[in-house]
Amino acid sequence: MGKAKIATTSLAGCFGCHMSLLDIDERILELIELVDFDKSPIDDIKTFSGRCLVGLVEGGCCNEENVEVLKSFREHCEILISFGDCAIMGGIPAMRNTIPLQECLDEAYINGPTVYNPSGEVPNDPEIPLLLNRVYPAHEVVRIDYHLPGCPPPADTIWEALVALLSNKPLDLPYELIKYD
Repeated sequence: MGKAKIATTSLAGCFGCHMSLLDIDERILELIELVDFDKSPIDDIKTFSGRCLVGLVEGGCCNEENVEVLKSFREHCEILISFGDCAIMGGIPAMRNTIPLQECLDEAYINGPTVYNPSGEVPNDPEIPLLLNRVYPAHEVVRIDYHLPGCPPPADTIWEALVALLSNKPLDLPYELIKYD
């Protein structure tokens, strides 16, 4: 039997959770002994090659493409983990949820103090994913099995969670790894 497969993605976030994953430092060599990375920016594989045991999702959903990617992860991953505050609560991107979408677009592309846009039009190329009316945390779009809080979650928290799941043990993280006080 081959190694377990892990997939990772970054939706509407800053990529800090992936940086925290890489902060497991030399343990990345131990992780590579346990898993193969499938669809992930870590190995630059763009499509799923099959089922994955674990999917790590960073960021919330702010556009239609984010929703499609998240639904694909739910379909291809046995266990789906929201890691980081953007995936769990919407994070910084969700700050726009209190402002009507059109007002955000007008400020960004037409009325902003540093905007130069002689056409006065908001970009609408079909290649640009359509924005959603608000930013949604991952669990409001698909079923999420586990949440790893933090901005970003500490590397030790990610490591302990992955080792537990890959060892078929319950994910019971000690308080020290999930406290923020």
